[in-house]
Amino acid sequence: MKFRYLPMTEEDKRQMLKDIGVSSVEELFSDIPEQVRFKGKMNLPKPMDETALTKHMMRLAEQNAHQLKYTSFLGAGTYEHYIPAVVNHVISRSEFYTAYTPYQPEISQGELQAVFEFQTMICELTGMDVANSSMYDGPTALAEAAAMAFGLGKANKIVISRGVHPESRHILHTYATGLGMEIVEIGVVNGVTDLDEMAKQVDENTAAVIVQHPNFLGYLEDLARVESIAHSVKKGLMVVSSNPLALGILEPPGKYGADVVVGDVQPFGIPSSFGGPHCGYFAVTKSLMRKIPGRLVGQTTDEEGRRGFVLTLQAREQHIRREKATSNICSNQALNAIAAAVAMSALGKKGVQEMALLNIQKAQYAKRKLSEVDGVEPAFDQPFFNEFVLKLSRPVSEVNTKLLEHGIIGGYDLGRDYPGLANHMLVAVTEIRTREEIDQFAAVLGGIING
Repeated sequence: MKFRYLPMTEEDKRQMLKDIGVSSVEELFSDIPEQVRFKGKMNLPKPMDETALTKHMMRLAEQNAHQLKYTSFLGAGTYEHYIPAVVNHVISRSEFYTAYTPYQPEISQGELQAVFEFQTMICELTGMDVANSSMYDGPTALAEAAAMAFGLGKANKIVISRGVHPESRHILHTYATGLGMEIVEIGVVNGVTDLDEMAKQVDENTAAVIVQHPNFLGYLEDLARVESIAHSVKKGLMVVSSNPLALGILEPPGKYGADVVVGDVQPFGIPSSFGGPHCGYFAVTKSLMRKIPGRLVGQTTDEEGRRGFVLTLQAREQHIRREKATSNICSNQALNAIAAAVAMSALGKKGVQEMALLNIQKAQYAKRKLSEVDGVEPAFDQPFFNEFVLKLSRPVSEVNTKLLEHGIIGGYDLGRDYPGLANHMLVAVTEIRTREEIDQFAAVLGGIING
């Protein structure tokens, strides 16, 4: 054998080729026209030994502007939060180390119980009755909520605020193309959804009204009025996308009458990395639990009365009759869901509340400090959680390039998604940020803008 970790011998290759009836590996590609085949050599480094390869990959990694080296004020859907050390210890154990919810309850009670606890915590945070075992990410969960509402009746209009994350809206439009949903986007005024315009657009053909709270710009929506608008039509659903950490201190959407609450649990125990992987959550009222997409872990008892956990309420159509399925998602993000559950367990109810409060306090301090800089002003006067919008006198992309030179990752350039918000920066401040880091950001920002 040439490679000890690739134990296929030349004799093995000859036998496999003989069994499938071809004479060579080249013959396997005979159906691919010669003119479309790549003839040159790949632009890759020469083979390296293990030590050299490790050094090479480390050098490449050091070119990234990562959060161990840079101070980050970038949020926009992915945030740097405190992760208890126990999280990685637990999810690195072999009995949890899988992305999937197990099919075999008789040998996987530990993982099923962990996912069940995740579902329970999501219900407590959102004020809803039932939550599933997780979804791929927040945007997917939001699109699935719209698809579920669409599938409940004949109404096909989805009314969604532009205060919802732009990427979530892109995903929704992709779903809509295949399902035949009509998507109506409602504008943002002074940082929040234009609810007067939303009320005009909602009619008997509306299946769901969707808002984000706190919204993409960081500000809090008027959920009480959103509820009255969504439920002003028969069978219209109120769908709310929420940062679960914010729900540690805000009134849960379920208390406002939401029918579906979705979001991303990345703030709990999941590192921001470079944008993924994430883990969506999906919670509904009891009346909708049989329409919920994905998987749901339930609690039961065996013949001897002992507590046990199983997958339940999952339509078989999602596996074998996909054309009749309410959703074609039959998987989840079990590993990240367990990470979130461990993080929430380690923090506890009071810890989550304290963490959420720190986000508010530090973000408020940062807004005051940054607003003192000449050429910087707050864009909107609205209550917010841990993100807010600043209007700069210079282009955000130009400012962010200069900030990197000072070891700071600046906020999100809103001009990329909102034409009316050119030169506007979305700044995120979490409990990780210190007063010294915020003060340094203000000082450096002032030097860049006025230098």
